Amino acid sequence: MTTAREWIELLGLEPHLEGGYFRRTFQADHRARVRTPAGERYTLTSIHYLLTSWSPIGHWHLNRSDILHFHHHGDPITYHLLLPDGTAETAVLGQDPARGQLLTLAVPGGVWKASHLTSGDHGLISEAVAPGFDFADMTLGRPADLVARFPGHEELIHRYCRPSEPV
Repeated sequence: MTTAREWIELLGLEPHLEGGYFRRTFQADHRARVRTPAGERYTLTSIHYLLTSWSPIGHWHLNRSDILHFHHHGDPITYHLLLPDGTAETAVLGQDPARGQLLTLAVPGGVWKASHLTSGDHGLISEAVAPGFDFADMTLGRPADLVARFPGHEELIHRYCRPSEPV
């Protein structure tokens, strides 16, 4: 079985600011860009994304674009979502649908998201983003802001915010 360190080398992954490792695998250069409120974007981009036992958390962040997540290899990844109406949902992306794991997870733009490796050495996924991902369209979660917006979810918010953010 391929290990996390081998995937990083084989796929040329680099550290991601939200946690884990990534590499862009596609951007729709062959299509006209689409206009968004934040500027022109590719119609579609995709990445490989890896959470590992030493970098197991994808910290709270918000994307403007819709994202499809596809589980490819390794252990399950648990996703925590904070929806615009103030509710929270949890989903597990993995290879065992009989245990309630999803092979694909759709997260609409405007939903706060955090993820963590449920157990084991690694979880490898890919993401397809439309309109295409741009770092200008991503907001990292700050504990005070998220707690004010999502009262009742304080413990979950603090558990998955970046440690460098003040509480």
